[in-house]
Order: sequence, then structure tokens, then C-alpha cells
Amino acid sequence: MIEVNRLVKRFGSKVVLRGLDFRAEEGEFVAILGPNGAGKTTFLRILASLARATAGNVRIAGLDLPEQAASVRRRLGVVSHQPLLYGDLTAEENLRFFGRMYGIRNLDQAISAILALVGLAHRRRDLVRTYSRGMAQRLSIGRAVLHDPEVLLLDEPYTGLDQDACDMLDAVLRQVTSRGRTVVMTSHDLVRAADLASRFDVLSRGSIQASLPRQELTPDGLLAFYREASQ
Repeated sequence: MIEVNRLVKRFGSKVVLRGLDFRAEEGEFVAILGPNGAGKTTFLRILASLARATAGNVRIAGLDLPEQAASVRRRLGVVSHQPLLYGDLTAEENLRFFGRMYGIRNLDQAISAILALVGLAHRRRDLVRTYSRGMAQRLSIGRAVLHDPEVLLLDEPYTGLDQDACDMLDAVLRQVTSRGRTVVMTSHDLVRAADLASRFDVLSRGSIQASLPRQELTPDGLLAFYREASQ
């Protein structure tokens, strides 16, 4: 579903990604771990077609980036550090706008289901600018899965969420993977990553330094694996 070969990203003289190779199969849940500044957000932005690589090849669902970016975006759901919502629209209006862009059928039913899923049904007609950071993140998650994307990209999605919202996101991610969708998530929360992911990759010094399938994970072993791979 995702193929990345020899990916390089430079910002001026600074090299953030150095020949990164990555692959994720259909239905796989990959947690990308790494220290601050390792390039995790940059990598996800390139996958989401929000940034261009300096060199290398990226293919998602058989489509090449950046040449086929418009087609790739229709297959993606993205949750980033910024909610990327319209503050002067209500939650319902935000979802309706995105739903129409994706041509979702039975949109009213889909919106109601998503708002219930993320716990915002009671605030559906409130302007998003009146939302807390956590509520905006809830709505951002709902928007990302509204069109049932083939690939879900999440950059530190638990940031700003309370315990109930974290549990909600866990349930959403389990539901997504149960339908055979592919998930790539960056996270500093090793406990939740260990509970959800089918594979753990450590991004450090600009490339994937190590990869660990779930079946090889021992109890309390993820922290040791992460520390060793990120040194």
C-alpha cells in the first residue's frame, strides 16, 4: 500500500531525511517512533502530499507522488498537529464540506455517525472556534475517517486528548484496522503504540534504524528496543 525508496528531504543545508526506505502492506498498522527532530512529522507530511521530497520515490496505493497527488489524497485520511478545520463553521458544516469534496453518499447519516463516534453529537451546531484543543482534535479525527480512507496517517494524534478521548481514538483505530485499512502513526506514547500497532519502526538520524514486528515484541520490550535503535 505504501512504498518509499531512498527518500531525501533537505531544508537548505540541513538534511532531515537521508535515504529513507519504508514499506507498509494493506491492513498493516505501523507505529513510527523516534526522538524529537528525527523527521517523523516531515516524513508524514511527504506521505500526505503536504510537502515534497528532495529526492527519492513515494508510491501510495499504486500511485506516484507528487505526480498523482490529487488521486492519492482521495485515498488518505490525515490527522496532524494542527486540526486544519474551519473555525467559523460548525462541526456539522466542517464535515459536510469535506464530505461533499469526497462525494460521500448518505452524507447526513455519515455525519451523524461520525459525530457520535467522536463524542461531539451534542456540539454539532457549535462553531469550531469555540472548541477546546481536545474537542478540535476529536473533530479532526472524525474528518479523517469520514470517507473511510484506504490509508490513515496520524502525527502524534493523542496530543491534547483527555483519557476518554484517547480511549475513543483507540476504538476508532481498531475499527479502521479491522476493515483492512493501513495505518501509519507517529507517537511518543509507547504504551498505546504497543497496544495497537502490528509493527514498530524507529526513525532516527534521518532513516529507519530498526523495525520490530508485533510477534517479536516481548513484554516490556518496546522501550528497550526503542532506546537501542534510536541511539
